[in-house]
Amino acid sequence: MDTDGPSAGILILLLILSAYFSASETAFSSYNRIRIKNYASNEDKRAQRAQMVLNISEDFDRLLSTILVGNNIVNIAIASMTTVIVTQFAMGHYGVPIATAISTAAILLVGEITPKSFAKEFAEVFTLRTVGLMRIIMVVLTPITFLFELWKMLVRKFIKSKDEPNYTDEELMTIVDEAETEGVLEKHEVDLIRSAIEFDDLNASDIAIPRVDITAVEINAPMKEIDLAFATHGYSRLPVYRDTIDNIIGMIHEKDFHYLYRAKVDSLNQIISNVVYATENTKISLLLKQLQVSKTHMAIIADEFGGTFGLVTMEDILEELVGDIWDEHDEIDDKFRPIDDKSTLVSCHANLIDMFEYFQIDFKNVELESNTVNGWVIEQFNHLPNPGETFQYQNVEVLVTKSTHKAVTEIKVTRLDLPEAEEATNEKSESEDPS
Repeated sequence: MDTDGPSAGILILLLILSAYFSASETAFSSYNRIRIKNYASNEDKRAQRAQMVLNISEDFDRLLSTILVGNNIVNIAIASMTTVIVTQFAMGHYGVPIATAISTAAILLVGEITPKSFAKEFAEVFTLRTVGLMRIIMVVLTPITFLFELWKMLVRKFIKSKDEPNYTDEELMTIVDEAETEGVLEKHEVDLIRSAIEFDDLNASDIAIPRVDITAVEINAPMKEIDLAFATHGYSRLPVYRDTIDNIIGMIHEKDFHYLYRAKVDSLNQIISNVVYATENTKISLLLKQLQVSKTHMAIIADEFGGTFGLVTMEDILEELVGDIWDEHDEIDDKFRPIDDKSTLVSCHANLIDMFEYFQIDFKNVELESNTVNGWVIEQFNHLPNPGETFQYQNVEVLVTKSTHKAVTEIKVTRLDLPEAEEATNEKSESEDPS
């Protein structure tokens, strides 16, 4: 009985160590790494401890091995000490079951559930305050953890892991959504971050002004005709081509042109500036850098045959980040004009993905061959439709309202209720059934 006091004291110490190891496992696994990095970059008392947290987390396998080894040693010791203490009072074969029940309850409540719940709520505080003790324990248990490192190296020879990024775009989007829900970020900040994440997913062809909509001037065109083009369209820059629009040789600025025009100079050669040339598949993030390096505002997008696919300006690229940029000379082009709660007039110059997102049409598992609404509508009909022709697609009905001999220019899109959409889909399936 003389050993009851020391045994109880050792048991309490072991429970404290068990709680510490369990809390450390949760805290070092879940702390906010960005917040700790910010602490480390500040010149205050926390900076040194924050840097220590980052340093030992770099070798997370060793850290985790240390925690697991320590926790298991302590938990086994708790079970053993409990058995010794209990069997002094409960003789016979009841001693071991009673000791097992007591040690299990103690480990679960004191050594696992309670400390892990605490560590989850105060992960950064716990890691900063206990990182010094963890460094000492890692040194003490190095001989044991070294053996486990050798074992893991052996296992890795048979199991090859995939090198994957820590965060995917979808996971970053989820983090941003949670930050908005918790009130950390405002909606305009969320929109900007979302645009930045999706920025590199876009190709030049996704935002290019189509070839047919390009306003350009021929290098040998009369100066009066070029002046009229500037006055009519309101652009500050115009591309210049030789013979055909597939041979764009540069661009001219309105200010430079009017200087020549007033000076009665008939040649554009001295004011033609270079443009950037890119392909349809060039990422707009790369294209933006090319425009910045070349100190120009316009890029010509070439198709696979070397002809002109379209045109992209620096403003077009920046609008993908910050939304539409208007100046006092811009004409407002409403690509989506609601008629009522269900129907909307859509300009067929609109980007197809923008329209799908506007009407909440699922396109993630669909391979899209067209960039514009015009191309998509013609693709659905397999011919150039006339006004009045309709078709149904997922949850919308599309009516052609305006077209020319070359393109569809406007459609009316009506949202269908779910039963209507299913009925229309079934009717289409029955009409296509050869039986």
